[in-house]
Amino acid sequence: MGQGYRAAARSLSRRSLLATTGLLGLAAAGAAVSAGVNAAPDGDSLQRAVGGGPRAVLGIEPIVRTDRVYSAARGREVEVITILPPGVPTQNLPMSLLLHGLHGTARTAAIGGIGGVLAAAVAARLVPAFGFMAVDGGDNYWHQHFSGDDPMTMLLDEAPNWLAARGLATEPFACTGTSMGGFGALVYGRRRAERGRPTNAIATLSPGLITSWNEMSKRNAFASVDEWAALDPLQNISKLGPAPTGVWVGDRDRFVDGCREFMRRARLEVALVTPGAHNDDYWSTVTPDVVRFLGSHVR
Repeated sequence: MGQGYRAAARSLSRRSLLATTGLLGLAAAGAAVSAGVNAAPDGDSLQRAVGGGPRAVLGIEPIVRTDRVYSAARGREVEVITILPPGVPTQNLPMSLLLHGLHGTARTAAIGGIGGVLAAAVAARLVPAFGFMAVDGGDNYWHQHFSGDDPMTMLLDEAPNWLAARGLATEPFACTGTSMGGFGALVYGRRRAERGRPTNAIATLSPGLITSWNEMSKRNAFASVDEWAALDPLQNISKLGPAPTGVWVGDRDRFVDGCREFMRRARLEVALVTPGAHNDDYWSTVTPDVVRFLGSHVR
């Protein structure tokens, strides 16, 4: 562990989990106000520190590794990115999948500075150590597409081998996704439950829960309205499995109507609508709570 990391970790003030709009949010972690002085309880909060979405939070950067592997399920090489907190043992480290949105890649999956938030939260011992793994999933809403592209089988059957090859915990304890990736995370949770190995948690940020086939059909992700209806989380709430689930969405998000409907009908551990749109400015305001939620389900 480097000197810079130790100094930054010492400067973090452990804070309790506080109630925000009726839900527990990740508490503020204060930074030192001057050299050699520990943070005061009312120091700058972790959430304010990540407002601009930097990779480092309070001077602590996650460890990011990028590799390319062949996915038989997708029939192509894909990029695999692991995001780990520094200064902790990584052997069998619990991992959450991190699913990107439409037209995204593994490189764009870590929205809202979530890697830096994780690194700082672990350093402050606000959450147990865990990591994220992101992988290229294409634009087909993380399911078996009629073209033969099958990112869901990649997540279920190939990702565990890629985790094992890196010495990390083989079975992801959680799945986290944004926009299209939020849709995919809910489907992943369903598939894991169907296999008798449910996840510990599913976290979705602005999940792409579209309420009409007319709108969904524009994405060319499903062969028919029946295929979409069979997979759409909004139309299959009873099949989603037992995993504690969180939904965070901005009140000006393009998917807020579908998210509100999901919140009304599903049993959720977190159902939070706060000011913001479908962008990184909003996501950076909720990633501390997402990390808190995931950390509370590390086993």
